[in-house]
Amino acid sequence: MNHLANSTSPYLLQHAHNPVDWYPWSEEALVKARVEDKPIFLSIGYAACHWCHVMAHESFENPEIAQIMNDHFICIKVDREERPDLDSIYMQATQAMTGSGGWPMSVFLTPDLKPFYTGTYFPPVRRYNMPSFKEVLLSLARAWREERGEIYRVGGQVVEHIIPQTNRASGAFTQQSLEAVTKSILDAYDWGYGGWGDAPKFPQPMTIEFLLRRAVGDSPARENMLKAALHALKSMARGGMYDVVAGGFARYSTDNSWRVPHFEKMLYDNAQLSRAYLHAWQITREPFYKHIVIETLDFVAREMTHSKGGFYSSLDADSEGEEGKFYVWTKEEIQKAIADDSDFEFFVTAYGITESGNWEGKTILQRALDDASLAARFELDLERVADKLSKCHSKLLAARDQRIRPGTDDKILTAWNGLMLETFAEAARFLDDKQKSDQYLLLATRNADFLLTAVRPNGKLRRAWRNGNTTNEVFLEDYAALINGLLELYQTDFNNRWFKAAQELTDEMILRFSDPSGGFFDTPNDGETLLIRPKDIQDNATPSGNALACEALLKLASFTDKGQYRDLAEKALSLVVEPALRYPLAFARWLSAADYALDNGKQIAVLYEAEDKNARALLDVIRSDFRPNIVVASSSYPPSTDAPALLIDRPLKEGTSTVYVCENFVCKSPANTIEELRQQL
Repeated sequence: MNHLANSTSPYLLQHAHNPVDWYPWSEEALVKARVEDKPIFLSIGYAACHWCHVMAHESFENPEIAQIMNDHFICIKVDREERPDLDSIYMQATQAMTGSGGWPMSVFLTPDLKPFYTGTYFPPVRRYNMPSFKEVLLSLARAWREERGEIYRVGGQVVEHIIPQTNRASGAFTQQSLEAVTKSILDAYDWGYGGWGDAPKFPQPMTIEFLLRRAVGDSPARENMLKAALHALKSMARGGMYDVVAGGFARYSTDNSWRVPHFEKMLYDNAQLSRAYLHAWQITREPFYKHIVIETLDFVAREMTHSKGGFYSSLDADSEGEEGKFYVWTKEEIQKAIADDSDFEFFVTAYGITESGNWEGKTILQRALDDASLAARFELDLERVADKLSKCHSKLLAARDQRIRPGTDDKILTAWNGLMLETFAEAARFLDDKQKSDQYLLLATRNADFLLTAVRPNGKLRRAWRNGNTTNEVFLEDYAALINGLLELYQTDFNNRWFKAAQELTDEMILRFSDPSGGFFDTPNDGETLLIRPKDIQDNATPSGNALACEALLKLASFTDKGQYRDLAEKALSLVVEPALRYPLAFARWLSAADYALDNGKQIAVLYEAEDKNARALLDVIRSDFRPNIVVASSSYPPSTDAPALLIDRPLKEGTSTVYVCENFVCKSPANTIEELRQQL
C-alpha cells in the first residue's frame, strides 16, 4: 500500500493499492523530491473520469511501469475536484506546452514545482500515434540525469508564460454592450441540434440563464432569446444526455444530437441545469420544464445525497469496466421490463427503438416522437401519454436498479453543494407543488446546516468533507457559491441564520481573497504557497469563483445598503468587460451579474404581524413570475437586530402586512393590498 490510504478523496483511494508509491500533494512529498533530487510526476484526475481509469489499469497497476516510476520520480496523485488550484496552474502549463488539455493530466515537475513536460493520457505501448508511457518515463529520467540545465530552462519559460497577467479595468458594461453580446450568442446558436458549438457538445446552463433573464426584460430581441433558450433546453431533455428513466443529466454529448453522452453525472451540471429548467417553467408555465426539474432534483435527492445532508460529487461513467453499461438497453431487455405488449409498442414508438439499437448494438433512450405526435398516433389525450410514459419509465428504473451501479464519488465539495443549495432553495420557493416544495426546502435547510457545521469546523470553512474528515484547503468558489446558496435559502424561508452566515462569510471572503487590483484570488492569503497564486476569471463547467463572488456582493449590497460590497462588485466587473464581450460563452455567469448590476434590481421588504395570513398572499404575488433581479427580505414586525437592513425602519401600514418596493434608489409608497403590489411590480 502507498501513501493514499488516509485520503478524503475516493479518486485517491482508488489508487491506494497501486504498486506506484503514490503520495498525496503534501509537504512530505515535496520535501522528499528536494532531498532525493528527483523530479515529480504529478497525475491529476477525478473519480468519474473514464480515461483516468483506463490509464490507471494499463499503467499504474502494471508492476514494471510502477517500478520505473518509483525508481526515478516522486509520484503525486491529485484529485482535481479537491484541489482546483493545482489543477488550474498545471492545466495552464499543459495547454501552453501541448495546445490542449484534459484528464488524466500528466505533468512532470522539477523539485521546485516548475513543469517541464506535460501531457494527458499515455498508452502503455505505442498506439494512437503516441509514445508509450514507459518510453516517456525513461526518456525524461535520462534527460533529468544528462540535460538538467535544459529542463530548468524549459520550466522557467513555462512559468513565465502562466504567471497571471495583471487584470486591468476594461471599461464598464452597458445595456448596449449586453445587447451586442446577446446578438453574438444568438448568431452562434445551433438551430439544427440545439446549443452551441460542435461535438463534443457541452450544456451551457449559464448562457441559457443569461438569455432567460434578458428575455423577461425589455430587450427588442427578447423573443429570440427565449426561443433559443427553450430550444436548447428541449433539445437536451429528449434523452441521451438526459436520463429519461431516473432523471439527471450526463456531463456532455459526444455527438451533435445530444444522443450519446459521456455517461458520468456531475453534481454541478445537475444543479445548474435544473435551475435553468425551473426558470424556463416560471416564464412559460409549460409542464414539460417543471417535469424535468422535479425528475432531476428527485434523482439528486435519491442517489446523490448523504444522510447528513451533503450532496455527493458525481456518479461514474463506468460500471463493470464498461462505459455506459448501466444506462443502455437491448430491445429484449426493454420488452421484459415493460411486459405489457401495448405499453411496449407505445414505448418503442416513442423512442424509435430497433433491434440493432442506436449505439454499439445497444439503445440509448432518446425520444423520437413528442407527446403530441404520440397522442395522435395512439389516439390518446396528452395527460394519458404522460402517464403511460411515466409507468414505463418506472418499470425500467426498477429493472435497472437490479444492475451493478456505477461508482459514486461521495466526497462533499462546498462549492458544488452551494450551487445545488441555490437550486433546491429556489425550487422550494417557486414550484406550485406543496409536497415537492416542502421536500426540497427540507433538503436545502439540511444541506445549509451541514455546510455551516460539519464543513466549517471551529468556524473555518473547508473545501471538502468525507466520512467525518475535512480537507485543510478552501477556495474562493467555496465561499462564493455557499454565500449565494444561503441568500437564496434566506429568501425562501426568511430564517435570519442563513442571512447572517452569508454576511459573515462574505466579510471573511473579502479579507482572505481580495486582490487590491480588483476581483479576488482563487486561494486565500493564508493558504499554501504554490508556483503562482491563481486568479481565474473565466467560467468553465462551473462558474468562476470571481463571477460568483461578484454576484454575491451585488445581492448583499441590496440587502444591506453597504456601499463597499457594491464597489468591490463593480471593480470586479470592470476586469472582464473586454473578454466577456469577445468570448461570451466563457463569461456567461459574469454576464448575468452585469445584467443584475445594470438593472440595479428591485429591493422588496415584506413585514407582517405574527398571525396575519395576508403576508403569504403578498409573497405569492412576488413569487408568481420569474424576477431574476430582485432581492426579498421578510420578517414579522418588528424585525430582529440580525435581520437584513432592508427591513429596518419600515412600519406597518394600517397595522397589516405591508410591502415596500424600492427600485433605482427610490422607494414606492407602502403597499398592503395585492392590487397595489401587482401594480408596483
